[in-house]
This record gives sequence, C-alpha cells and structure tokens, in this order.
Amino acid sequence: MNVNLYGAQGRWVMVDCGVTFADHQYPGIDLVLPDLAFIEERLDTLDGIVITHGHEDHIGALPYLADDLGVPIYATPFTAGLIRHKLEEERIADRIDLRVIEPGKTFRVGPFGFEFVPMSHSIPEANALLIDTPQGRVFHTGDWKLDPDPVIGKPARAEELKAIGDRGIDVLVCDSTNVFNDTASGSESDVRGGLMEAIGKAKGRVLVTTFASNAARLQTLGEVARETGRTLCVTGRSLDRIIKVARSCGYLRDFPATVSPDEAMRLPRDKVLIVATGGQGEPRAALARVAEGQHPIKLDAGDTVVFSSKQIPGNEVAIGRIQNILAGRGVAMVTEKQAHVHVSGHPGRPELEQLYGWLRPRVLVPVHGEMRHLMEQARFGLARGIPRTLVQTDGDLVRLAPGDPAKIGHAPVGRLVLDGDVILPADGGTINERRRLGVNGQISVAFALAQDGRLAGTPQVRLQGIPVEEERDAFIAEAEDAAAEAARGRNRDRNRVREDVRLAVRRCATRWTGKKPVVDVLMIEV
Repeated sequence: MNVNLYGAQGRWVMVDCGVTFADHQYPGIDLVLPDLAFIEERLDTLDGIVITHGHEDHIGALPYLADDLGVPIYATPFTAGLIRHKLEEERIADRIDLRVIEPGKTFRVGPFGFEFVPMSHSIPEANALLIDTPQGRVFHTGDWKLDPDPVIGKPARAEELKAIGDRGIDVLVCDSTNVFNDTASGSESDVRGGLMEAIGKAKGRVLVTTFASNAARLQTLGEVARETGRTLCVTGRSLDRIIKVARSCGYLRDFPATVSPDEAMRLPRDKVLIVATGGQGEPRAALARVAEGQHPIKLDAGDTVVFSSKQIPGNEVAIGRIQNILAGRGVAMVTEKQAHVHVSGHPGRPELEQLYGWLRPRVLVPVHGEMRHLMEQARFGLARGIPRTLVQTDGDLVRLAPGDPAKIGHAPVGRLVLDGDVILPADGGTINERRRLGVNGQISVAFALAQDGRLAGTPQVRLQGIPVEEERDAFIAEAEDAAAEAARGRNRDRNRVREDVRLAVRRCATRWTGKKPVVDVLMIEV
C-alpha cells in the first residue's frame, strides 16, 4: 500500500496511492486504504499525484480518494488507461484531471521536476521517477528489476542509467522486496521455455494462472498456445481489462484470438489453453470457482494447472486450499518450484549492486518491504559503498536535503477500510465491534415493563454465534430467567434496569461458555 509524499518550498507532491488487501483482522473487508489525514489537512499545498505504475498497491486507492484530493494525476499511457477504467467504474472520471505523460518525458509539478525513467517490472510501463528539487535530486525506483531481454517495453539501458548517475543523484529511494535473493530475478523471456515444456507435455486441458497485470506473461502464453496447437481461452475480468488497455496502448498486437469458456469446453481436451486469475487463492477469482465447480470451465483427472506466479507471503493457506481441492480431483499442478514458469519483478542483490554503481547516490532510503528487508538493504548499500542510509517507518518525516538525512518528526498515519460503499477507520468502532461479534457472538434480549415497573410477561432471548450447540434451549431458559430476575422491581431508573439485564445475561453466558458476548437489550414499556 504505497503512498509517498515529497515536500519542497512548502509544497507537496504525492507519489503513488495504492491499496492493500484485507486479512482476518478486518472481517467483511476486502480493501484497505491509506489514511491521508496528514496531507488532507494541507490540501492547499498539494500540487499533484505522480504514479510509477499500474499495480493495485500503487493505484488502487485513487477511485476512492482522488476526488477528495482534487489535484491532477500524472501517469504514462498504459497506467493512465488502468486508472481511467477504475475512475469510470466509480463514475468520477469526469471530475478527475488525469494527465498522460509519455515515458521518458519531463514535466513539472509545483517546484518539482519529474522524468519518467522506464524500468522492467511485471507490468507494462513501470517507471522510476527522477525528481529534481531546489535542494537536490532523487531517484525513486518504484518497483523494478533488470531484464536483459524484456518481452514488452524498452526499459532504460545501462548507459542511460549511468548518464543519470553522472548528473548526480543525492538520494536513491529503492525497492527492497528481493534484497535477500543472492541471484538476479531473471528475464521474462526465460520463462517461455519452462512454460513450453510444462504445457507441451500436458495431455488434457491446461489452465495457467498468473498475475493479470503481467502483460508480458500474457504475450508469452499467447505464443505458447500457438506453438503447442492449443486454442486460447482467457477468463477473469481483470485479465480482460488488462488485455483491452494493453492493446489500446500498442501492446499485445499479435495476441491470438480467444474463445469463451463455453466454447473452450467443447474443444478436445488437449487443444485448449486457459488463462485464469486467482493464483493467490482469491476466493472470488476464476481459479477458485473452477476448483469448486462453480465456473463454466471444468477440470478433471489428467488436466493440469500451472501456477505461473510467485506465492505471496500470507497467501499460503488460501493457495493451499485450492491446490488441495484440485489434487483431490486428480488435477496435476506445476509451480515455480517444479519448473521455470515464473520470474520475479523485483531486483535481487546483483541488480541492486548494479544500480548502485550506475547511479552512485549520496544517500540510500530503502522502501517497499518489511522492516527486515529495509534494514538488510541499508546494510547491503553501505557494504557496497553508498555513504549514508536512512531507514524510515510509516509516518516518519525525513529531511533528505540539504545536509545529512535525518528524521525530523512524525506524521499521523493509519489505515482506512472500504466496507461496502463506506470508508471507515480500520480500527474504529464499526470494525472493532465486528471483531468482538466474531470472537464472542451476540445475544439479543427483549422484555416489557409495566408502568409501575413490574415485569410484564417473559423476557425473550435470541443468540448468534454463542457456543452452546445442543444445550441451546437450556441456556436460553436460564438466560431468560436471569433477565427476568434483573428486571423485577418497582420505580427504578429505566436505564439502570436495562444495564442490569444486560450484565445478568452476559454473566450467564460467561458461566456457560467462558465468552463475553455482545448483549443488546430492547426494553418496552406497556
């Protein structure tokens, strides 16, 4: 979930505005957004948003936050196409000033000069940003790798990066994702052989799942389908969107014609290649629905699924669940551990070392990774001759120049969640209440009081998520008795009566279950 702010001469510019995906900490939530309170309090000083590339962790928050920020967004054509589609889905495209900048072109945003520097990554038009400020020059890498033989795009060559270094780089803000890898990430072109081998020897249907945004991998799969004599079927809304935007920007021009899932199922089993989303175990993606038999594409014993993607840490359980379902059906699976069917889009140590040598920065600021990645890149950079490093955490205010880099303050940072159509604090009342409900369950109690304060009738108790199972009726009877006892009396304060009933029922639940459920009380006066 990338959001970076650069400030100079009292003005600010934002680099990227992404989302992350929710986990069990956020029940009922899919998307987590950054809390931009710091810059929202200074909106009159924000001059624009510059986007490095089109991955969700870099653009995903724009449909929900860009309208409120009210500043121009700058992106290259492919990235702008993805952003425009998102804005159209939210019906705000006509309110957003989206400015398309060609790769390699320079432009200004307030006191900042920008140049998009094309880099290799697992999506077209990934860019580093060369940022000129009155106090110094920053090279902000975005997500990148070195690819000597890219399938799509023309990343900056070594001599071009050396020339940038010759101009003088004060600060290198650098991707740390693969800093523990002792080998280079490898070329996207190298994956073709592994995919040819895995798909070529398969006997039945083949389904390949990959990151939808990896247009180069889609290009390769189109070529593999053609050479193995298989008809291509693409399933997944995000894949359709990427192909549409890529073609509009001049990519995937020779991508083969595709057939629908229904047509694919009518083809001989060994004559179809399916490309689907869902390699990270996403429950609503195409692969999960295929595995669970809820999709027009059907896989059976003798068919093959190729996971042409890296297993992102944290997704192991979700991916394993789908793989177990497929294995139970006799479907063969090929992952990057069995064959060379994927390369990373982030730099290993050899690539980092090369970039350091070309740019020769005065200061290294590691980003994009967990703390262990940031600290390791700081150590690695110092060992490779960079004079200074600075490791920051979310919210740190850092002076990069003039003088030595230093932390000078801390800004409030946090998370927001998209809950249906509503944006909420990630740790606010609604989500915390939902967590309590999920952990402890809920009890509703309704009772009536006469005008003289006497209990009228018998309290009614209803349960959700209380672990009493076959003893449910006995528990309800005891809880209703506890509520009745607490409600009896004359002329007492009604709020006090309601609270006494709530506590009595919760004590009863705690005796039975060890839980402290949320107890809601409805009191009616008759």
